[in-house]
Amino acid sequence: MLTLLFDGVAYGMLLFVLSVGLSVTLGLMNFINLAHGAFAMMGGYCMVYLFSHLQIPFLICLPVVFVVISILGAIMERTLYRRMYNQSHLDQVLFSIGLSFMSVATMDYFVGSSQQTLVLPEWLQGRHEWGQDPWTLGVGNYRLFIVVLCAVLTLILQTGLSKTRFGSQLRASVDDPVVASGLGIPVNKIFLLTFAVGSGLAGLGGALGAEILSIEPMFPLKYMIYFLIVVAVGGTSSITGPLYASMLLGVADVFGKYYIPQFGGFIVYVLMIVILLWRPQGLFTKGVKR
Repeated sequence: MLTLLFDGVAYGMLLFVLSVGLSVTLGLMNFINLAHGAFAMMGGYCMVYLFSHLQIPFLICLPVVFVVISILGAIMERTLYRRMYNQSHLDQVLFSIGLSFMSVATMDYFVGSSQQTLVLPEWLQGRHEWGQDPWTLGVGNYRLFIVVLCAVLTLILQTGLSKTRFGSQLRASVDDPVVASGLGIPVNKIFLLTFAVGSGLAGLGGALGAEILSIEPMFPLKYMIYFLIVVAVGGTSSITGPLYASMLLGVADVFGKYYIPQFGGFIVYVLMIVILLWRPQGLFTKGVKR
Protein backbone atom coordinates (compact mmCIF):
# COMPACT_ATOMS: atom_id res chain seq x y z
CA MET A 1 0.00 0.00 0.00
CA LEU A 2 2.65 2.53 1.03
CA THR A 3 4.87 1.45 -1.86
CA LEU A 4 2.06 2.06 -4.34
CA LEU A 5 1.40 5.44 -2.76
CA PHE A 6 5.06 6.47 -3.08
CA ASP A 7 5.27 5.22 -6.69
CA GLY A 8 2.09 7.16 -7.48
CA VAL A 9 3.53 10.36 -5.98
CA ALA A 10 6.77 9.86 -7.95
CA TYR A 11 4.83 9.30 -11.17
CA GLY A 12 2.73 12.37 -10.40
CA MET A 13 5.86 14.46 -9.86
CA LEU A 14 7.13 13.33 -13.26
CA LEU A 15 3.81 14.29 -14.85
CA PHE A 16 4.11 17.69 -13.18
CA VAL A 17 7.52 18.43 -14.71
CA LEU A 18 6.22 17.27 -18.09
CA SER A 19 3.07 19.39 -17.84
CA VAL A 20 4.09 22.54 -15.97
CA GLY A 21 5.46 24.19 -19.10
CA LEU A 22 2.05 23.83 -20.76
CA SER A 23 0.41 25.23 -17.63
CA VAL A 24 2.67 28.29 -17.83
CA THR A 25 2.14 28.96 -21.54
CA LEU A 26 -1.61 28.33 -21.31
CA GLY A 27 -2.29 30.07 -17.99
CA LEU A 28 0.14 32.97 -18.16
CA MET A 29 0.65 33.47 -21.89
CA ASN A 30 -2.89 32.41 -22.91
CA PHE A 31 -1.48 30.23 -25.69
CA ILE A 32 -2.67 26.67 -26.34
CA ASN A 33 0.40 24.66 -27.29
CA LEU A 34 -0.62 21.07 -28.00
CA ALA A 35 2.85 20.43 -29.41
CA HIS A 36 4.21 20.62 -25.86
CA GLY A 37 4.81 16.86 -25.85
CA ALA A 38 7.15 17.18 -28.83
CA PHE A 39 9.64 19.09 -26.66
CA ALA A 40 9.37 16.37 -24.01
CA MET A 41 10.04 13.73 -26.66
CA MET A 42 13.09 15.63 -27.89
CA GLY A 43 14.36 15.83 -24.32
CA GLY A 44 14.05 12.06 -23.96
CA TYR A 45 15.92 11.39 -27.20
CA CYS A 46 18.57 13.94 -26.26
CA MET A 47 19.03 12.26 -22.86
CA VAL A 48 19.44 8.81 -24.40
CA TYR A 49 21.99 10.13 -26.90
CA LEU A 50 24.05 12.08 -24.38
CA PHE A 51 24.08 9.45 -21.64
CA SER A 52 24.02 6.17 -23.56
CA HIS A 53 26.08 7.09 -26.63
CA LEU A 54 28.34 9.94 -25.56
CA GLN A 55 28.77 8.57 -22.00
CA ILE A 56 28.22 11.98 -20.38
CA PRO A 57 27.53 11.72 -16.61
CA PHE A 58 23.84 11.54 -15.72
CA LEU A 59 23.75 14.64 -13.52
CA ILE A 60 25.41 16.68 -16.25
CA CYS A 61 23.01 15.40 -18.92
CA LEU A 62 19.96 16.82 -17.15
CA PRO A 63 20.94 20.53 -17.26
CA VAL A 64 22.37 20.06 -20.76
CA VAL A 65 19.04 18.68 -21.96
CA PHE A 66 17.21 21.57 -20.31
CA VAL A 67 19.45 24.14 -22.05
CA VAL A 68 19.31 22.43 -25.45
CA ILE A 69 15.51 22.12 -25.48
CA SER A 70 15.16 25.68 -24.13
CA ILE A 71 17.21 26.95 -27.06
CA LEU A 72 15.07 24.90 -29.45
CA GLY A 73 11.95 26.35 -27.83
CA ALA A 74 13.32 29.88 -28.16
CA ILE A 75 14.02 29.35 -31.84
CA MET A 76 10.53 27.95 -32.41
CA GLU A 77 8.97 30.83 -30.49
CA ARG A 78 10.84 33.45 -32.51
CA THR A 79 10.19 31.86 -35.91
CA LEU A 80 6.76 30.19 -35.58
CA TYR A 81 4.85 30.57 -32.33
CA ARG A 82 5.05 34.36 -32.06
CA ARG A 83 2.96 34.71 -35.20
CA MET A 84 0.13 32.79 -33.50
CA TYR A 85 -0.19 34.73 -30.22
CA ASN A 86 -2.97 36.98 -31.50
CA GLN A 87 -4.81 34.27 -33.40
CA SER A 88 -7.91 32.46 -32.18
CA HIS A 89 -7.61 29.44 -29.90
CA LEU A 90 -8.86 27.22 -32.73
CA ASP A 91 -6.02 28.41 -34.96
CA GLN A 92 -3.53 27.78 -32.14
CA VAL A 93 -4.86 24.25 -31.59
CA LEU A 94 -4.72 23.36 -35.28
CA PHE A 95 -1.26 24.89 -35.64
CA SER A 96 0.23 23.07 -32.63
CA ILE A 97 -1.40 19.73 -33.48
CA GLY A 98 0.12 20.03 -36.94
CA LEU A 99 3.53 20.56 -35.36
CA SER A 100 2.98 17.46 -33.19
CA PHE A 101 2.32 15.28 -36.22
CA MET A 102 5.30 16.78 -38.02
CA SER A 103 7.56 15.98 -35.04
CA VAL A 104 6.27 12.40 -34.96
CA ALA A 105 6.95 11.92 -38.67
CA THR A 106 10.38 13.56 -38.43
CA MET A 107 11.60 11.39 -35.54
CA ASP A 108 10.17 8.26 -37.14
CA TYR A 109 12.07 9.04 -40.36
CA PHE A 110 15.44 9.86 -38.80
CA VAL A 111 15.48 7.60 -35.71
CA GLY A 112 12.95 4.86 -36.42
CA SER A 113 9.84 3.73 -34.58
CA SER A 114 11.54 1.54 -31.95
CA GLN A 115 11.43 2.56 -28.30
CA GLN A 116 14.55 4.06 -26.78
CA THR A 117 15.91 2.48 -23.59
CA LEU A 118 17.97 4.16 -20.90
CA VAL A 119 20.06 2.19 -18.41
CA LEU A 120 20.36 4.23 -15.23
CA PRO A 121 23.69 4.74 -13.47
CA GLU A 122 24.37 2.25 -10.72
CA TRP A 123 23.72 4.69 -7.87
CA LEU A 124 20.16 5.26 -9.11
CA GLN A 125 19.32 1.57 -9.40
CA GLY A 126 17.89 -0.61 -6.65
CA ARG A 127 15.43 0.13 -3.87
CA HIS A 128 15.11 0.16 -0.11
CA GLU A 129 12.30 -1.33 1.96
CA TRP A 130 11.05 -0.57 5.47
CA GLY A 131 8.27 -2.10 7.55
CA GLN A 132 6.29 -5.30 7.17
CA ASP A 133 3.28 -6.31 5.11
CA PRO A 134 0.78 -4.85 4.52
CA TRP A 135 2.54 -1.60 5.47
CA THR A 136 5.83 -2.18 3.67
CA LEU A 137 7.33 0.94 2.13
CA GLY A 138 9.50 0.22 -0.88
CA VAL A 139 11.37 3.23 -2.21
CA GLY A 140 13.17 3.01 -5.52
CA ASN A 141 16.32 5.11 -5.70
CA TYR A 142 15.39 6.68 -9.02
CA ARG A 143 11.84 7.51 -7.99
CA LEU A 144 13.14 9.10 -4.80
CA PHE A 145 15.53 11.14 -6.94
CA ILE A 146 12.60 12.29 -9.11
CA VAL A 147 10.54 13.32 -6.08
CA VAL A 148 13.37 15.36 -4.54
CA LEU A 149 14.34 17.03 -7.83
CA CYS A 150 10.73 17.90 -8.68
CA ALA A 151 10.16 19.35 -5.21
CA VAL A 152 13.16 21.64 -5.69
CA LEU A 153 11.94 22.67 -9.16
CA THR A 154 8.50 23.47 -7.74
CA LEU A 155 9.97 25.79 -5.12
CA ILE A 156 12.12 27.54 -7.71
CA LEU A 157 9.21 28.02 -10.12
CA GLN A 158 6.79 29.20 -7.45
CA THR A 159 9.31 31.70 -6.13
CA GLY A 160 10.26 32.89 -9.60
CA LEU A 161 6.68 33.53 -10.70
CA SER A 162 5.30 35.04 -7.51
CA LYS A 163 8.16 36.85 -5.79
CA THR A 164 10.47 38.13 -8.49
CA ARG A 165 10.43 41.10 -10.83
CA PHE A 166 10.32 38.77 -13.83
CA GLY A 167 7.10 37.18 -12.57
CA SER A 168 5.50 40.61 -12.17
CA GLN A 169 6.63 41.66 -15.63
CA LEU A 170 5.24 38.45 -17.12
CA ARG A 171 1.83 38.95 -15.55
CA ALA A 172 1.76 42.58 -16.68
CA SER A 173 2.75 41.56 -20.22
CA VAL A 174 -0.09 39.05 -20.39
CA ASP A 175 -2.74 41.38 -18.90
CA ASP A 176 -2.01 44.26 -21.27
CA PRO A 177 1.05 43.98 -23.54
CA VAL A 178 0.58 47.48 -24.97
CA VAL A 179 0.60 49.20 -21.59
CA ALA A 180 3.43 46.95 -20.37
CA SER A 181 5.49 47.84 -23.41
CA GLY A 182 4.78 51.53 -22.81
CA LEU A 183 6.12 51.15 -19.26
CA GLY A 184 9.40 49.85 -20.61
CA ILE A 185 8.82 46.12 -20.12
CA PRO A 186 10.40 44.10 -22.97
CA VAL A 187 7.27 42.08 -23.72
CA ASN A 188 8.73 40.10 -26.61
CA LYS A 189 11.77 39.08 -24.57
CA ILE A 190 9.58 38.14 -21.61
CA PHE A 191 7.45 35.85 -23.79
CA LEU A 192 10.55 34.43 -25.47
CA LEU A 193 12.17 33.54 -22.14
CA THR A 194 8.93 32.14 -20.71
CA PHE A 195 8.32 29.92 -23.70
CA ALA A 196 11.95 28.76 -23.69
CA VAL A 197 11.80 27.83 -19.99
CA GLY A 198 8.49 26.02 -20.49
CA SER A 199 9.97 24.04 -23.37
CA GLY A 200 13.11 23.30 -21.38
CA LEU A 201 11.02 21.96 -18.49
CA ALA A 202 9.18 19.68 -20.92
CA GLY A 203 12.54 18.46 -22.22
CA LEU A 204 13.74 17.89 -18.67
CA GLY A 205 10.60 15.88 -17.94
CA GLY A 206 11.22 13.80 -21.03
CA ALA A 207 14.81 13.20 -19.90
CA LEU A 208 13.68 12.12 -16.43
CA GLY A 209 10.97 9.92 -17.93
CA ALA A 210 13.22 8.19 -20.46
CA GLU A 211 13.64 5.22 -18.12
CA ILE A 212 10.01 5.11 -16.87
CA LEU A 213 8.04 6.12 -19.97
CA SER A 214 8.53 4.82 -23.47
CA ILE A 215 10.43 7.35 -25.56
CA GLU A 216 9.28 6.84 -29.13
CA PRO A 217 8.07 9.01 -32.03
CA MET A 218 4.43 8.68 -30.91
CA PHE A 219 5.24 10.14 -27.47
CA PRO A 220 3.72 13.62 -28.15
CA LEU A 221 0.36 12.14 -29.14
CA LYS A 222 0.41 9.32 -26.59
CA TYR A 223 0.86 11.60 -23.56
CA MET A 224 -0.88 14.74 -24.84
CA ILE A 225 -4.07 13.80 -23.01
CA TYR A 226 -2.17 13.44 -19.71
CA PHE A 227 -0.73 16.95 -20.03
CA LEU A 228 -4.17 18.37 -20.75
CA ILE A 229 -5.73 16.48 -17.82
CA VAL A 230 -3.15 17.91 -15.42
CA VAL A 231 -3.77 21.45 -16.64
CA ALA A 232 -7.56 21.07 -16.70
CA VAL A 233 -7.83 19.50 -13.25
CA GLY A 234 -5.18 21.65 -11.58
CA GLY A 235 -6.06 24.94 -13.23
CA THR A 236 -3.63 27.45 -14.66
CA SER A 237 -3.70 30.20 -12.05
CA SER A 238 -0.72 28.88 -10.07
CA ILE A 239 2.05 26.30 -10.02
CA THR A 240 0.72 24.44 -6.99
CA GLY A 241 -2.57 23.55 -8.71
CA PRO A 242 -0.98 21.44 -11.47
CA LEU A 243 1.38 19.95 -8.85
CA TYR A 244 -1.48 18.68 -6.68
CA ALA A 245 -3.41 17.53 -9.74
CA SER A 246 -0.37 15.63 -11.03
CA MET A 247 0.10 13.79 -7.74
CA LEU A 248 -3.62 13.01 -7.52
CA LEU A 249 -3.68 11.61 -11.05
CA GLY A 250 -0.39 9.77 -10.56
CA VAL A 251 -1.64 8.01 -7.43
CA ALA A 252 -5.00 7.21 -9.07
CA ASP A 253 -3.25 5.81 -12.15
CA VAL A 254 -0.85 3.58 -10.18
CA PHE A 255 -3.54 2.27 -7.80
CA GLY A 256 -6.01 1.75 -10.65
CA LYS A 257 -3.58 -0.21 -12.81
CA TYR A 258 -2.51 -2.33 -9.80
CA TYR A 259 -5.93 -3.21 -8.37
CA ILE A 260 -8.00 -3.09 -11.58
CA PRO A 261 -5.46 -3.80 -14.36
CA GLN A 262 -8.17 -4.72 -16.87
CA PHE A 263 -9.32 -1.10 -16.92
CA GLY A 264 -5.84 0.32 -17.59
CA GLY A 265 -5.87 4.12 -17.61
CA PHE A 266 -9.69 4.25 -17.58
CA ILE A 267 -9.68 5.26 -13.89
CA VAL A 268 -7.83 8.50 -14.67
CA TYR A 269 -10.35 9.51 -17.32
CA VAL A 270 -13.30 8.78 -15.02
CA LEU A 271 -11.66 10.81 -12.27
CA MET A 272 -11.11 13.71 -14.68
CA ILE A 273 -14.74 13.69 -15.83
CA VAL A 274 -16.08 13.61 -12.28
CA ILE A 275 -13.81 16.45 -11.16
CA LEU A 276 -14.58 18.67 -14.14
CA LEU A 277 -18.32 18.09 -13.79
CA TRP A 278 -17.99 19.14 -10.16
CA ARG A 279 -15.55 22.02 -10.69
CA PRO A 280 -15.27 23.00 -14.39
CA GLN A 281 -12.72 25.72 -13.56
CA GLY A 282 -10.33 23.13 -12.10
CA LEU A 283 -9.98 21.51 -8.71
CA PHE A 284 -7.45 24.00 -7.36
CA THR A 285 -8.72 27.21 -8.98
CA LYS A 286 -11.03 29.60 -7.18
CA GLY A 287 -14.34 30.06 -8.87
CA VAL A 288 -14.97 33.31 -10.71
CA LYS A 289 -17.71 35.41 -9.19
CA ARG A 290 -20.24 36.94 -11.57
